[in-house]
Amino acid sequence: MRIDRFAFGTIRIDGKIYEHDVVIDRGGVRPRKKKPSKHFRDEYGHTPLSVEEEIPWKCSRLIIGTGAHGALPVMPAVLEEARRRGIEVIAMRTDKAVEFLRDADSKTNALLHITC
Repeated sequence: MRIDRFAFGTIRIDGKIYEHDVVIDRGGVRPRKKKPSKHFRDEYGHTPLSVEEEIPWKCSRLIIGTGAHGALPVMPAVLEEARRRGIEVIAMRTDKAVEFLRDADSKTNALLHITC
């Protein structure tokens, strides 16, 4: 998997352009389905990442790209669940996450917010 380009609102992975948040799970790419987290929006001011979503837990490291400006909230329960599973979580702005993923091994999964 190769992330060719990231800019606010778009990301290109293996030559395909995505205009929505993506989940990278063991080399595969799928859209982030954030609907399960929408009911937390008022509490966080933005739809956060919650454990109610399909988080790619089958990994040793989970990279969370928090958006171009770092605005994606990550609920504490996500970090607690990762800790319980023995997964290292690294949350950073998406541009930094993309750089990090270029050198990541196959045991690293990611969730990338591509806007704010």
